[in-house]
Amino acid sequence: MRIKNSFLILLIAIAFCSCDKKRVFDEYKSVGSAWHKDSIISFDLPILDSTKRYDLFINLRDNNNYAYNNLFLIVTLEKPNGYTKVDTLEYEMAAPDGTLLGEGFTDIKESKLFYKEGVRFRGKYKVNIKQAVRESGKVPGVTQLEGITDIGLRIEKKE
Repeated sequence: MRIKNSFLILLIAIAFCSCDKKRVFDEYKSVGSAWHKDSIISFDLPILDSTKRYDLFINLRDNNNYAYNNLFLIVTLEKPNGYTKVDTLEYEMAAPDGTLLGEGFTDIKESKLFYKEGVRFRGKYKVNIKQAVRESGKVPGVTQLEGITDIGLRIEKKE
């Protein structure tokens, strides 16, 4: 009976993944139990069709150890010609009552955060993500950001 249930769950998971026709790139990297302020998460992007446009998302997995309402990220997009575009992004991570936002049934939540829209890629690109969270009234950043467990980058075809 257990084997039948496992097979059924695997079949359902495959069906959900195969229905994701927009996905072009989707990768996660673990930061362990805490994300150090000097740790940069990098993604080397595949060469994509330069005639199409794409939407980019930052995916996060967090848990109840995340103690802040917002998340600040510094994201760089390195182009093949050497030009680098730097963005400082802010995302709301918790409701006013402190409940984490995102999808998930347990204390681990997954958030799909919008990054860029309608991007054309011409050649080999790289994306770097660094946390830049600070506590109110303090200049130095949070050295060890607890509660964020995985950082991901997702690219979808724009339709």
